[in-house]
Amino acid sequence: MADIKHYPIMRHLRSDPNQRILRFRKGQLKSSGAGQSFWFHPLNTSLIEVPVDDRELPFIFHGRSKDFQDTVVQGVISYRVTNAQKLAERVDFSIDLDEGSHKSKPLEKIAGLMTDLSKQFAMDYLVHTDLRIILEDGVETIRNKIEQGLGDDAGISEMGLSIVSIRIHSIKPEAEVERALQVRVRESIQQQADEAIFQRRAMAVEKERAIQENELQNQIELAKREEQLIAQQGLNDAKRISDENDSSKIAAKGAAERSMIKSNAQAASIQAVEEARVAAERERMSIYRDFPADRLMGLAAQEFAGKLQKIEHLNLTPDLLGSMLTNLMGAGAAHLESKKNL
Repeated sequence: MADIKHYPIMRHLRSDPNQRILRFRKGQLKSSGAGQSFWFHPLNTSLIEVPVDDRELPFIFHGRSKDFQDTVVQGVISYRVTNAQKLAERVDFSIDLDEGSHKSKPLEKIAGLMTDLSKQFAMDYLVHTDLRIILEDGVETIRNKIEQGLGDDAGISEMGLSIVSIRIHSIKPEAEVERALQVRVRESIQQQADEAIFQRRAMAVEKERAIQENELQNQIELAKREEQLIAQQGLNDAKRISDENDSSKIAAKGAAERSMIKSNAQAASIQAVEEARVAAERERMSIYRDFPADRLMGLAAQEFAGKLQKIEHLNLTPDLLGSMLTNLMGAGAAHLESKKNL
């Protein structure tokens, strides 16, 4: 609101920087600007004050969704005046020269216009959309609908207004419907929580099963390795025994061959000795073959006499004794005969 000071005949106005003052005198625009300060005569001057700062317009309206559910949309429209002179031509912003306040309520008129337009753009969306979709995606959609609708509206631009931003604070159904939806959502959330708990338990069971399977697999692998180790040890023992048997066979064969060689050598030695003895005996016998009987008897007697001490028993038959005596006597006679001849 402009600050007007009263003086005799003249008055003085001072406005804020965010207020544009249009001064008309005798129906002609004399000056226009924000934050002005000037003297004027009240009898031939008209003043218009238009706010040029960003204005916020809260709105709330009811609508019905496609499934016949009442819905409340609440938000804020931010706008500003881009052409104060055009707006002053469409809306009365003249001020009282005594108090400096607007004679009418121009901002309420602008608020009503924008609220009605916003409601129209939002209703076009609400009546074709179910409540659940409105509650899920409606904030962004309604904001875009209102922003696009007001931005494209020719009447808004012709009035010298521009939309700064649209904000949707909330979209709510009736209280009973909201409670019912909340119950359903709570049940869904609880169900999801139960499902999450079940999944965690199932995951824990699955992990436990995997751990047990891993342990069992490790035990099986260890058993297989132990079996392979035992089999390898058996093969090693069998090979060792086979090697020992082969060594024993080779040793036995060598011993047998050595024994055979020794036996053959001993046999050959014995054979040579026997053959020599037989040959000597044969030569001795060949010598004795031509000896007279009496000489042989004498040699036999001589041999016999040399072994008398070793003979314990001697059996003489009459035939043997008679023959021996005869031979002895014959030998003695021959010996005497030979001495006589000498």
